[in-house]
Amino acid sequence: MIVCVCNALRENQVREAVRVTRSDCPVTAFAQLGCKPKCGQCLPFAREVARSESVFA
Repeated sequence: MIVCVCNALRENQVREAVRVTRSDCPVTAFAQLGCKPKCGQCLPFAREVARSESVFA
């Protein structure tokens, strides 16, 4: 599933970035993937994905 249309990020990419960074912050995950949120419409869903994958959840 697509999480961010602006950056063409898929859910599995965000989940992997969360595992690598060990952070539930979606902006940190985006940075790990070499991008940043652009329009911001993806942030609520990206936050949900990040928190569900986080080791801190």
